[in-house]
Amino acid sequence: MVYLTRAEHFNAAHKLANPNWSKEKNEEVFGVCANENWHGHNYEIFVTVKGHPDPETGFLFDVKKLSMLIKKHVIDQLDHKNLNVDVPFMQGQMCSTENLVIAIWKQLQPHIPTEVQLHCIKLYETPRIYVEYFG
Repeated sequence: MVYLTRAEHFNAAHKLANPNWSKEKNEEVFGVCANENWHGHNYEIFVTVKGHPDPETGFLFDVKKLSMLIKKHVIDQLDHKNLNVDVPFMQGQMCSTENLVIAIWKQLQPHIPTEVQLHCIKLYETPRIYVEYFG
């Protein structure tokens, strides 16, 4: 089994706040991430597919095609957007990095060709904070 990873980048704003809680409780739990005026991140996303290399090309999958799939179904939906307001697939849920990576998987997985499998999405919120999701 071979694993191939493509890295991409997007910028987005969000706010962590439970609408059922008071402002004080949100600030207690989420700290500065509950800022009423939002805050943003420079996200780094790593999408890994797995499978067996094609004997004719030696490639697991064309990385240009993988990049185009990621850009069309993920980056174009998220880049320079407010995750809480502008992104339909994030509506009605807390815009944490954990929930975002699951939503990204659901957006991308149906578009991955059958010759490979989506293995993992790693999403960096900051250089020191990231989540990994394996579906």
